[in-house]
Amino acid sequence: MAARLQAAARAPAPAAPQMPGASAPVQGGTKVTFSDSLKVMLERVNEQQLKAEGLTQRFALGDDKVNLSDVMIERQKASLSLQATVQVRNKLVSAYHEIMNMQV
Repeated sequence: MAARLQAAARAPAPAAPQMPGASAPVQGGTKVTFSDSLKVMLERVNEQQLKAEGLTQRFALGDDKVNLSDVMIERQKASLSLQATVQVRNKLVSAYHEIMNMQV
């Protein structure tokens, strides 16, 4: 048991988990900035919203290939991604206010 623990302690640490689809820290010799990452995530949220809206319209127009369950699932995914984005924005605004209120 102790030998296994020591071996695990000597093993290299696993790489930090990345968000799905997140790019590597360095792309083509240039660093990815926070604003670039935020822009990519906002674009994905927008794509999710557009996809859900498209499915909703197709279902409303009577497309037989679109099920109500698919529409509801996509709308829930879009809603959750939007809620998560709003929470991130709220945290960023809160952090900004906190930094601005710091005395130098």
